[in-house]
Amino acid sequence: MDVEILSRIQFAFTVAFHYIYPPLSIGLGVCLVAMEGLYLKTGLKVYEDMTRFFVKIFALIFGIGVATGIVMEFEFGTNWATYSRYVGDVFGSALAAEGIFAFALESGFLGILLFGWNKVSKQVHFLSTVMVTLGSMFSAIWIVVANSWQQTPAGFKVVGEGIEARAEITDFWAMVFNPSSVERILHVWIGAFLAGAFLVMSIAAWYLYKNKHHDFARRAFSIGLWVALVSAFAQLLTGHASAEVVAKHQPAKLAAMEGHFDSSAKADMYLFGYIDKQSEKTHGLAIPGGLSFLLHQHFDAPVTGLKAFKKEDRPGSLNITFQSYHIMIAIGMLLIGLTSLAAYLHWKNKLFTNKKLMLVFVWAVLLPQVANQAGWFTAETGRQPWVVYNLLRTSDALSQSVKAGQVMFSLILFTLVYMLLFTLFI
Repeated sequence: MDVEILSRIQFAFTVAFHYIYPPLSIGLGVCLVAMEGLYLKTGLKVYEDMTRFFVKIFALIFGIGVATGIVMEFEFGTNWATYSRYVGDVFGSALAAEGIFAFALESGFLGILLFGWNKVSKQVHFLSTVMVTLGSMFSAIWIVVANSWQQTPAGFKVVGEGIEARAEITDFWAMVFNPSSVERILHVWIGAFLAGAFLVMSIAAWYLYKNKHHDFARRAFSIGLWVALVSAFAQLLTGHASAEVVAKHQPAKLAAMEGHFDSSAKADMYLFGYIDKQSEKTHGLAIPGGLSFLLHQHFDAPVTGLKAFKKEDRPGSLNITFQSYHIMIAIGMLLIGLTSLAAYLHWKNKLFTNKKLMLVFVWAVLLPQVANQAGWFTAETGRQPWVVYNLLRTSDALSQSVKAGQVMFSLILFTLVYMLLFTLFI
């Protein structure tokens, strides 16, 4: 494999591993706020015990998330020097804002959250929980802003030419509120809420399945369930809004997501299938005109397809984009079904005695993680062949001196270290 493919695999692997943890910290933080808030309101010790228990898990998640995030910053310089030069002004501003407005807030209050029990008042400790959670959410804002700028660049000008070209910010707030940032931030937040809530429910469901800690587990499961139920339905709205932005600003990506080839014709919405790249056809079960209706509220409305773009300007990994997108959608609908069923049984007082469903929820912790990963794979593979959409190609963004053997060696080492980290985390 050449250096470009290896560098992309290495970055994808390190990002995907890192992205296990930030969504968990955001979502678990929201649940911790609910748990400790209930402790302040009711005075019940079970809520204090619950908060102390999940704070330990939060600390572990936070630590590994920080450690694995630093690696990517080095990769920008080692593997993607041309890219770093091109986007340095934009990324530098976003990462500086994250450090000032998000990470400092999160890490500053983290010490009180972890070690402030019995040293500060209940109210101050609760404030630290809220601040750490807000800090993690603010951190996500600036990372998503930086990535969204790559998808829909705004508020900049290009100076220099050729390999020395770089983007300079001309309007900071136009860069921050680029056409896709708000919808994507909401989509990422809600995906994180689901990841944290399902972690809480998974642990509680295991205790209920094993007939242990009944009061603790029932109350913890209930908190996770209501966070997950609201988030699962809200994700429908943010997902649709994000798709509309993609249709307007990245039509080639949308065409790849839905396997739509005709340059300007009504578009079907595939429930599942696969893309035959050679014949430029998509095979599978589809709702005729479904995509046209979702975008334009008319089943015969034309939608721009892949044939409207030169082959070199289309996403190269069409099936990866198509399958990732449909995995994300399928899991999203499954989460709505699971949480709705659980909420109904909870209302009927039949939830916690259903051992089979509890076992399902033990393993359901994997679903939001897979959906979050699939969503990012869709976003990043669908943007190809551009690393900055319509401005800088991925093939032009590489470091000029790095060799394929060096990338392969470091990729093997990263894989071994990350496997060890994940084993210890579990």
